[in-house]
This record gives sequence, C-alpha cells and structure tokens, in this order.
Amino acid sequence: MKVDAPDNTQPVIYSDEPEKRGKFATAFAPLGNAFRLVKKHTNLTIWIVVAMIVGIIVGHFAPAFAVEIKPMGDVFVRLIGNVVGPLIFSTLVVGIAGHGSDMARVGRLALKSIIYFEVVTTFALIIGLLAVNIAKPGTGFVGKEDMTAPEGLPENKITWVTEMQHIVPVTFFEAMADHTAVLAIVFCAAMFSVAIMKADEESKKVMIAFNSSLSLIMFKVVELIMNYAPFGIGCAIAATVGKYGLGVLVVTGKLVGTLYATLIIFVLIVLLPILLIARIPLLQFVRAVGPPFLMAFATASSESALPKAMENMVAFGCPPEIVAFVIPTGYSFNLDGSTLYLALASMFCAQVAGVTKSVGEQIVMMLTLMLSSKGVAAVPRASFIVLIATLGNANIPLYPLSLIMGVDAFMDMARTSINVLGNMTACCIVAKWEGVFRNEAWQARQNGELVDGPPMQEVDVEQFSQIQHHGNNHTMGGLHAEKASIRSISSGIETNSGSNAQQRHTSGDQIV
Repeated sequence: MKVDAPDNTQPVIYSDEPEKRGKFATAFAPLGNAFRLVKKHTNLTIWIVVAMIVGIIVGHFAPAFAVEIKPMGDVFVRLIGNVVGPLIFSTLVVGIAGHGSDMARVGRLALKSIIYFEVVTTFALIIGLLAVNIAKPGTGFVGKEDMTAPEGLPENKITWVTEMQHIVPVTFFEAMADHTAVLAIVFCAAMFSVAIMKADEESKKVMIAFNSSLSLIMFKVVELIMNYAPFGIGCAIAATVGKYGLGVLVVTGKLVGTLYATLIIFVLIVLLPILLIARIPLLQFVRAVGPPFLMAFATASSESALPKAMENMVAFGCPPEIVAFVIPTGYSFNLDGSTLYLALASMFCAQVAGVTKSVGEQIVMMLTLMLSSKGVAAVPRASFIVLIATLGNANIPLYPLSLIMGVDAFMDMARTSINVLGNMTACCIVAKWEGVFRNEAWQARQNGELVDGPPMQEVDVEQFSQIQHHGNNHTMGGLHAEKASIRSISSGIETNSGSNAQQRHTSGDQIV
C-alpha cells in the first residue's frame, strides 16, 4: 500500500527547535528555565517564609507603603473565603452521607471529637492561668490611673439566643455567603446529609456524585489560589508591621512574650505528648502542618488556612470523611490558642487594675471561659466579646483592654496559628482513635497500587484515574503523600450496595 509522504510545506507550529522560535520566546527562555528550576527545588512553605521575612522588612522600613498594600493581602483572604463554604459543605456531605445508613458511626465520631476538644481546651485554660500567675505580665504598669476603656468595643453579648442564631442561619445561602459562619455551614451540611440518607437510591447517587465533583473542583480552585499565597501573605504581614510598628512591642512586650512563650509550652507539654502517644510520625506531620500554620500566622485568619489544612491532612493519611468532619467542627469547638489567650488576657487585666483574684475565683473564671469560648468562631471579634463578658462577671475594670488592643494584632497571629495546629492535631488523633489513620487504602495509594473499593450498596461511585508513583528529592521516609482531592474522599467512604466498584485514585504527590 502506498503511503503519502508528509507534507513538509505546512508551517511548523509550536516547534521546540530553538532556531524556529520567535525572538520573544528565545529572549525569555532563560527566565522560564530558571523559574522551572526554582519551582522544582522549592515548595510553598519556603516561599511563604521568604514572603514573611520580606514583609517584615518592608513594613519596618517603609511603613506608609506597607499600609497602602494591605488590600493586596486582603485579596488573598477574600479568595479563600470564596471556597470555604462550598468546600466544607461538599466534603462534609460526602463524608457523612457516604456512610450509607450508619448513623451510629457518625455519632461515635462526633462524640470522640467533642471529648478530645473539651479535654485539650481545658488544658489550654489551665496552662494559661498558671503562666499568667507565674509571669505576672500585668504588674508594674506606670500611668494606669490615666487609662480609660477603649472606644469601639463590641457591645453585643453572647447568650444562648445569639449562639442559636449563629448556628442556625436564616437561609442556607446566608451561611454560604459568610465564610466565617463555619458552624452554620456544618449545621446545614449535617441536616442535608441526614436527608440524603433518607432519600431514594437515585437521589442519593445524584447528590453524592454532585458533591463529590463540587469538592474536587474546589480543591483545584485552592491550588490556583495557593499560587498567590506568598504575595498575599507578604503584603498582609507588611501592613501589620507598618501600621502598628515593632516599637509597640516594647511597651507591652511582657504580655506578648508571655503569650508566645505559653503557647510554645502548650504545644510542647500537651500537643507533642499527644502526638507521641498516638505514634504520629512527627517530621511528616510538621511538614504537613507547615503551610497552613504559616498562612494562619501571617494573615491572622483561620479561614485562610482551612482549605490547605484539609488538603494536607488527607494527603498525610487521615481519611477524608474524618477530615471533613473534625476540622470544620474544630474551628468552632477546638480553639486551643484562643482559649489560652482568654485565660491569660483576663488575668492580665486584673493584674493591671490591681484586682486580686483568689484560686477559687480563678477556677470560676476558668469554668466560665470553658463554656463561653465554645462555638463562637462565627461571631465577629469573638475573643473580645468573651473577654469583656468574663471581665464583667469577675468585676474587673475594662480600661486595661486599651493595652491589649495595641498589640492584639500580633497576639492574634499567634493564637490563630495555634488554633490551626490544634485542629490538625485533633484530626490525626481522632483518625487514630477510630483505627483508620493511614489505612490500607492510603498505603496502597502510596505504593501506586490499585485499590479495590469497599462493597458499594447505596452509592455506585466509579472513578478511574491512573496513579503515577514518582520520586522527589523532598519525599520523607520513602513515602509519597497523595494530593488531597475528593477522589480520595470518595475512596474513603464506606457505602453499602450489592455491587462492587473498583476505585482508582489521584496521582501521588507531595504535601507542599
């Protein structure tokens, strides 16, 4: 059979030959090669650290300019806010409804999570009270007689009515529109998931498939946003330093130093032993926690770190349904850093005002904070509202708050990052408690093996994608952490159907 010779007269499009490239592409080729080389040997954590250092330098030496670029940092938080609602809702719906009719397992997971949250936050309160009584950062202030209560303090009080209003939104879309209403989104997702369990088979398939696809897309959106993260974080921390200056730390440095030191002690004597007892691989855990921790520290926003925290925890080995439930719930009930801060700040105000509190009175304050600090993450300036209420109940003047407000931005960075660290720790511990941390499916994905999905009963989810098991210089322990996506979430779901489906998972990748 005669084969026609190729037509060499056709123009060559997108040729890789240097002599066929345009002058523009040839001129910028070295820059492109350098960018690819840097990208290959660095990761998101390194870029965030570099951005923070540059931001501090810019904020210190060019404060006016630093304040002007604050909107560039706000853009990053706004971008994250766009995905928080759909991401939490879709992953939580798949995590709960994907269990079929096993409501007992969902209830057990909720009970274990609440028990862990309560125990750890109680330790945070105790450590905060001990630290403030030992360090006494509020003693010795000169000129406190001339101090007055700061203006613009939040006046709304936290009651069971306001709590219910923040948990149960007026409409579903109101909860989705407010990226800080994490607890309201969790409530809506839980109600929707229970309704799916009671629906007919076809409706279940459609809604779980829809939420699976939605979550996958949201994780892809997060990947796009993370490209802007170093720039946005650098602008945010530059604006903070430029507005308040590092000099403000001199006046109330003892308070800020006490908080930072106490938070480090809390991590070392509470979170670290918990991780060791649970036999969580520390080096890999630190690597997984790094980017979300730095995001929370630089932006002072837990929401900015939420998508990356969920992504990295799935890649680290926590089942997706555990991640989808524990981390969003912990954003309201497991605020370790904020709880410790409230204990320290309340006694700091008492010390500045010269009000002596006995051990019994401090215990009563601790019990009050244990109740009032839960579930208020959706309340604007929640920490100050709880602090004001605590000071009022304990008959402590409010004027020392003017000292706290001067450095609250720096303290907010610390307590927010510890909140994120505490929730990622909780996710690992609950997964370990359930006996599903780094289960067989996760191990198989790391080895590039195809995994037979669990028996499918109520949902028939067939997802096929090729696993690519590739090496990288930054891989720890010879394991390749998979990229978190809803395809992993679908693989972690235990469903009940008479048919069997073979599930394949996304390509292995690093936690970055």
